[in-house]
Amino acid sequence: MQKIINALATGFYISYLPAQIIPFKKNTGAGFLGTLLAVPFVFILPADFILYLVFLLAFWVAAVWVCKQAKLGGDYKGHDNPRIVIDEMAGYFTAVMFLPRTWPYLLAAFVLFRTVDTLKPWPVKNFDRMENPFGVVFDDVAGGLLVNIVLQLFIIFSRAVGV
Repeated sequence: MQKIINALATGFYISYLPAQIIPFKKNTGAGFLGTLLAVPFVFILPADFILYLVFLLAFWVAAVWVCKQAKLGGDYKGHDNPRIVIDEMAGYFTAVMFLPRTWPYLLAAFVLFRTVDTLKPWPVKNFDRMENPFGVVFDDVAGGLLVNIVLQLFIIFSRAVGV
């Protein structure tokens, strides 16, 4: 069971790739790859508003649980271990909720989410300071929510001005 949890937490071990490619920089790029892993899944997620919300809530709960189990039973100690990337997936799924599933929006969400995840503005920083699995996941969820709000406002504004 622990191997399954570790595989889920690390994006099926995708987070180990950067250390193999750039051995002198530990875990650099793992979050990028974890987010990238989430992109193709967007196309199979529910399009229905309610079903997407149900999926998202279930994924958030599962991500917190997987993160906790990986920290307890795996080699993923420390606050927000970079090899755990299920939180990046949760954040990206939040960033793209209710957006058109077109490449421009998915790319914009990706770039903005990676930027927010790196800079950690308020309120993302507040969750990042929580040294528990909830904080590990919800700093990314908060970042995804910020990105989603920005993109939703862009859609509203572009429709209002007729673009």
